[in-house]
Amino acid sequence: MNKLIPACTDRPAFDESERVWRQTEVDFARGSVRYEGGILSKEIERLNARYIAGEIDSDELTAAILASDTARP
Repeated sequence: MNKLIPACTDRPAFDESERVWRQTEVDFARGSVRYEGGILSKEIERLNARYIAGEIDSDELTAAILASDTARP
C-alpha cells in the first residue's frame, strides 16, 4: 500500500548544501541497508527522492517509511 504525503507548499526553500547533505544521508542509509543484504524498494526510493528534493522533511520521510508495506513490524 502506497502512502502518499502531499508536498507542503509553505516549506522554506533550501540551498544546494542542504540538498547535498540530504543526498549524503540517503546514500549512507542505502549503503547500510545493502551491507545488511537488503535492497530498498521503489516506494522507498521515491520517498527518498522527495526528501532530497525538499518536498518532505525527515520526520515525514521516517513516518512514510514506517507506514509503508516494506517496513517490518
